[in-house]
Amino acid sequence: MEARLADLLPDGPGWQYEPKWDGFRCLAFRARKAVALSSKTGKPLNRFFPEVVERLARIPAADWVLDGELIIPQGDILSFEALQARLHPAESRVRKLSVETPAELMLFDCLRAPGIALHQKALVERRAALEEIHWQAREPGLPLSPRTLDRAVAERWLRHGGGALDGVVAKRLDGPYTL
Repeated sequence: MEARLADLLPDGPGWQYEPKWDGFRCLAFRARKAVALSSKTGKPLNRFFPEVVERLARIPAADWVLDGELIIPQGDILSFEALQARLHPAESRVRKLSVETPAELMLFDCLRAPGIALHQKALVERRAALEEIHWQAREPGLPLSPRTLDRAVAERWLRHGGGALDGVVAKRLDGPYTL
């Protein structure tokens, strides 16, 4: 799903708010033992983020598709510059950076859970599946994005997000995953 710019957060029942992270959008695919990372444009990302691939491969459940944001936390901020440095042509440089400045995959949606296609399901069902996979993972470096139904909390995120947030995303609780 692609975020759209708006001047105000929507109000009323039926909305979920999440931070919009300052990173690279990433879809993570798992089929049996194979893990693949892809940008929103379809560019393969495995070679640039091997530590994320390794973490995802350790999740007991197989056959899922997760949506998230690749981030590199540095103190209280997320370093977009450190992420860009990972897109280096030399594999040895990427491996070195994966140890020095490890990336994380901030998880915020689930399009497929084991045996279940979820992209047409409501956000509440997709989030429940994501939370189950996240619970099974128990992996540092695969954080679950916070969410709130309280617009006032989302507005505080906007005011105090600092160098970690690009904004706030509002999603309909009953809405499917749309492209």
